[in-house]
Amino acid sequence: MTDNCSKTTSNIPSLTMEVDTAFLRSLRGVLKLVEMGTMFVAFVCFAVASRPKYIAATCMEFVITFSLLLLYTLKLNKKLTLFFWPLVDLFNSLFAAVFILILSLLAVSTYTVTGTLGGGIVGFIATDLWCVDGYMLFKRVTFNQPRTAATGTVK
Repeated sequence: MTDNCSKTTSNIPSLTMEVDTAFLRSLRGVLKLVEMGTMFVAFVCFAVASRPKYIAATCMEFVITFSLLLLYTLKLNKKLTLFFWPLVDLFNSLFAAVFILILSLLAVSTYTVTGTLGGGIVGFIATDLWCVDGYMLFKRVTFNQPRTAATGTVK
């Protein structure tokens, strides 16, 4: 008589996920963290000023940036190959920069509460960060070139 509880099966896949801590220490990882931090500060400023439209916009950008940070940190971009993630990240950076720039211009030009002005100024800082992120991604994305030609290394 065998004990069914003592049997181990090696066919069960592991549920652990690999975490890329090197990405968090890289320039792009730190840039994503700082983008999230500035959006959180802008969110708090707009929440203090009680500006619901600005609150929704900053929350949306915070969540999108957090999602991309999780995508790269948990290496899901290597498992979800349906999209070309660096290009998605580039479009997000460019869209977020333009969107938050317009939002910040509106917040600064029509402020009645100091929190709105603070959120607008922090939004300008976030716009600069997204422009830098977009530039770094644009340099990295290769369009129909072999990897060695794009990076400048020859094998």
